[in-house]
This record gives sequence, structure tokens and C-alpha cells, in this order.
Amino acid sequence: MFNNDNPVQVPDIGSETNTISADHRNFLDRVRRKRIYIRITQVAILIFIFAAWEMAANAHIIDPFITSQPSRMLQTLVNLHRDGSLYMHIGYTLTETIVGFLAGTIVGIFMAVVLWWSEFLARVLEPYLVVLNSLPKIALGPIILVWIGAGPQAIIAMALIISLVVTTIGVYNGFREVDHDKIKLLRTFGATKLQILEKVMLPASISTIVSAMKINVGLAWVGVIVGEFLVSKAGLGHLIVYGGQVFRLDLVMTSVIILAILAALMYQFVSWIEKKLINWN
Repeated sequence: MFNNDNPVQVPDIGSETNTISADHRNFLDRVRRKRIYIRITQVAILIFIFAAWEMAANAHIIDPFITSQPSRMLQTLVNLHRDGSLYMHIGYTLTETIVGFLAGTIVGIFMAVVLWWSEFLARVLEPYLVVLNSLPKIALGPIILVWIGAGPQAIIAMALIISLVVTTIGVYNGFREVDHDKIKLLRTFGATKLQILEKVMLPASISTIVSAMKINVGLAWVGVIVGEFLVSKAGLGHLIVYGGQVFRLDLVMTSVIILAILAALMYQFVSWIEKKLINWN
């Protein structure tokens, strides 16, 4: 029979669980506070730069005609908003950039898959890819204009060409760094090359593909702006060229700031996609 005089002492599991939860909660609070402090510092630096810029221009330490100043840029932004041209120019540039970015990324990944699929083709095309990667793509601008014609299609083609080779080489090198033992294991079980691509190569190369996408964000903007410098009659690149020609530096600097904001937002969107893909994988 059981002796009730000396009851067994059962550890308070609930209190230990609560202690662990509290520690974890404190850790999350510290991480959240650190993230907030970082954001506040970033915003404070930005405010300081614009405030110093404005004060230096008002004190004539710098020439506002050459460097512009935040108050003039704000007035230019308001004027563009009032006449409705602001959103037209942003729409042109943003659409061309997104199309060029998607085209460069998709076609580049496809080309990397083709090179991985055929070792013979990869060895044949490798020197050509190296040459194209080292070639200044801006030099192809006049050729693109002659072949495709002046218009949005030429601007998108410029963005595509600039990002295509970089994406192809980057993703293909990522494929080559995948663990060969996993590939041999699947081949031992009779897996086809398509199955190896689906089950091993693409999942293992997600980080490489996302890195290529992050690089393509900047390259796509470069291609579009260069294209708009050459042929466009609308877009932020056109505003920059026009502002430089008529010495309206307020318009130039405002367009540059808008470009920086759009590029940063697009980069953050790609980073959000990266988190989703990593969690899904």
C-alpha cells in the first residue's frame, strides 16, 4: 500500500515553463527595442543631413543654385504633384524597371538552368559570358536603339541586358556549389535530371537566387535610367536630363531623391520575398 505520510514532491513544471517564457519574452523585447533604436538612428541621420543641407544653403555656405536645397526640392515636388506630371513620370520609370527586373531575373535563371543541364553548352558559352559580363553594357545603347527603335521597349531591353548576364553567372555558380553527395544519392535511387533540379538544385539555391534578385534591383534601375537618358520623353531619367539641360538643379535633385526612395522600397520588397521563401523552404 502507498504511504501517504511522505508524499512525493512533484516539481512545479508550470513555473519553469513560465520562467522560460518570460526569458524568451524579455529577449524578444530587447531585440525589438534594438530594432527600434536602429530605425530611430537611421531617421535621425537622414533628418540631420537634410537640416544641415538646408542651413548651409540658407547661410550661403553652399550655392543653392548648384546644389539645390530641401525646401526648393519640396516645392518642386509640390509643383509636379499639382500639374499631375509627377505620377506620370514615376509610372513610366517604375513600370519599365519592374518589367526589366522580372525579365532579367526569369531569363537569367532559365539560362543558368540550361547551362547546368548541359555541361557541354556551359563550357562552350563560358568565355562568351565572361566577355559579356566585362563589357560595359552602356556601349550597347546605340545598337539597341537601331535594332529595337526608340521607345519603352529599348529601355526595357537595356535593363534586361544589364541584369541578364550577372543573373546567369551568379545562379549557375550557385548550382555548381550545391552538395554533390545529395545529387549522387538521388541518382543512386534513379532520379531524373528534372527531379534533381526540382528537389535539390532549386531549393538549395534559393539564397543565391535571392541574392541575384537583390543585385538585379540596382541593375534594373541603372538600365532604365540609362535608357531614359538616351531615348525617353517621359520618366525620372528624362526629368534628370531635362533639368540638367535647363539648369534646374531642383528638378534634378528631386528626381534623384525619388529614385532613391523607389529603389529602396523595391529592395525591401525583395527582402520580404526572401523571408517568405526561406520560411517556406
